[in-house]
Amino acid sequence: MTGASAVAVKEIEVRDLRLAYGGKEVIHGISFEVYRNEILAVIGPAQSGKTSMLRCLNRTIEFTSSASVTGTVRVGGEDVRKTGDIFALRRKIGMVAPLPVGLPLTIYDNVAFAPRCSGLQRKADLDPIVEKSLRQAALWDEVKDRLGSLGTALSGGQQQRLTIARALSHQPEILCLDEFSIAIDPVTTMRIEDVLKELQEEITIILVTNLTQQARRLSDRTMFLLEGEIVELDSSEVVFSGDARSEKTRDYVRGVFG
Repeated sequence: MTGASAVAVKEIEVRDLRLAYGGKEVIHGISFEVYRNEILAVIGPAQSGKTSMLRCLNRTIEFTSSASVTGTVRVGGEDVRKTGDIFALRRKIGMVAPLPVGLPLTIYDNVAFAPRCSGLQRKADLDPIVEKSLRQAALWDEVKDRLGSLGTALSGGQQQRLTIARALSHQPEILCLDEFSIAIDPVTTMRIEDVLKELQEEITIILVTNLTQQARRLSDRTMFLLEGEIVELDSSEVVFSGDARSEKTRDYVRGVFG
């Protein structure tokens, strides 16, 4: 795997994960692993359970009162449903939503928000975190002279990178991105893709995307999720070379449906 260690370490282990909303099951007993420092792409049509699966990893699915989850999700060997500190779990797993959601705060305060919530208050402690996070998100050079400006006044692409910087500010071990490029231009998309390749040296990345070519460019492995079931999970080279085991995968990658 590109960026993975010689001995693959399991960062996430999922076993027989099932999710239902009310009485309707939408994820049907899926099992998979995510390895440390890999980029795992998750592709599939709308309503396949991709976003719901991400939300099961850090238990934000619990914000939906009708959701019912069974099965096991382990992060770093710990069962996430038995953890005593759900806030530590959510700091460990950073999430980036499809549309940039800037807090109505300055650029600086957007990035400093999570560290402050964890107890850091001194500017001397926050400054290096803010700068590092913005640099990692390839935004520092564009905003370093206006950190006191509102984050919501940035362009759409800059706001998405600010969202990534905010997710990185609590130093997550895992970064989950859900259709991060859905509302930004191709040039900004490519800049963020370059950022993700660099971040892979430090963290594990799960990338949900409807753009099969993006998955092909970025990921070590690709999961094809269809109607709540894993149809394919293999190296991206195999999935996109036409050698995928499932005809459904080959059809989806060719654009026959989706």
